[in-house]
Amino acid sequence: MSSILTNNGAMVALQTLKGINSGLATTQSEISTGKSVASAKDNAAVWAISKVMESDVKGFDGISGSLALGESTVAVARQASETVTDLLTDIKGKIVAAQEENVDRGKIQTDIVALTDQIKSVVGAAQFNGLNLIDGSSSGDMNVLSSLDRDASGNVNASKIQVSRQNLSVTTPVTAQNFATGDLGANAPDYLSGGGTTQSSTNDALTAAATAANGGGTETITVGQVAEGIGYEIVLDGLDIKTADGSTANGTRTFQYVASDSDGTADVTRNLLSQMNSFFSAATDGSYTAVLGANANEITITNNSGTDVDVGLRATSGGTAGSDVSTGGLGALANIDVTSDAGATGALSSIDALIEKATDSAAAFGSAEGRIQTQADFIADLSGSMKAGIGALVDANMEEASARLQALQTQQQLGIQALSIANQQPQNIMSLFR
Repeated sequence: MSSILTNNGAMVALQTLKGINSGLATTQSEISTGKSVASAKDNAAVWAISKVMESDVKGFDGISGSLALGESTVAVARQASETVTDLLTDIKGKIVAAQEENVDRGKIQTDIVALTDQIKSVVGAAQFNGLNLIDGSSSGDMNVLSSLDRDASGNVNASKIQVSRQNLSVTTPVTAQNFATGDLGANAPDYLSGGGTTQSSTNDALTAAATAANGGGTETITVGQVAEGIGYEIVLDGLDIKTADGSTANGTRTFQYVASDSDGTADVTRNLLSQMNSFFSAATDGSYTAVLGANANEITITNNSGTDVDVGLRATSGGTAGSDVSTGGLGALANIDVTSDAGATGALSSIDALIEKATDSAAAFGSAEGRIQTQADFIADLSGSMKAGIGALVDANMEEASARLQALQTQQQLGIQALSIANQQPQNIMSLFR
């Protein structure tokens, strides 16, 4: 049945043409944008995934910058540590030369001082963007942002590479004038105590607080309280100290530390203990040891020599906190003096420990630098893989789009032709009424 009111053929042709035009518009959008999923309306799930991945790629770009900065900082510290190691090796050569009695030890000492000053210069200059990892200004680790880890629930955690600082500073020991000026009186044992009486006044002669007997005798010293300006002094009398000819002589050694406002009992204990261990390893035959006691504020001294050792203690107030041998990783350099037989012998014993410390520092930084570089390479590869994954999700297949465009253009022309024929159908009814 023919009708002039309803043209079914035209309606079918029109709907077909609309579908063709819609497909053609989509294909043209893919070709112009290069994406099959350009917005959330194209494919909400894929679009959301791609945006999360794109944000991660942006984050990894920032991580690459962090790793580059961290690697440069560590590289500077490693190079400085290697330079310090070389300078310490030169100092060892001077110390070995000073073992001869018929050399000018004064001039050798001058060379050693000059090399020590050069080490100070190297340590002070070993900074990158203001951060120095070897000057002992801080004991906290340097954290280098290394990754963003996303779990299955979508939670993101930042991973970091920890780089331990190394203390290669050369500092000046505390001097007598800033050690103590005030008398604590009866309160002195509250700050420093052992098996006997603790002296307090700088004007009084220091008496033995206890005796660490030979043959494994021990004496435990306790740091009870800490306050800024309090001076802590331990005197060991009767020590067997090495001399230049390889024998030993009876002598006395004093260890001092003035507390700062940031020190606790463990800090004071650790500083005094470090001074003792440095001296015992450099100037004695190993008959004496000092270790932490049962608590972090206790020092236990053991005497395995053939003679008794008197232990004297003093606590004073009014001191000025300053540097000491233990605060600088290479602080023992300040005590090297080869102008005497005993000094030359002691220096030879201590220099190897300093070289080992510098070598260990360079090795630690080298290991950290290698790890940072490996992580940087991984982040670069990971970022590239994620970009490729995003492209696989949202990028248009241009070969397929090109072929589809040609087909749709042909269909569009045919659709227009079909609609034109359908629109002419009512005019054919006129011939029925002629």
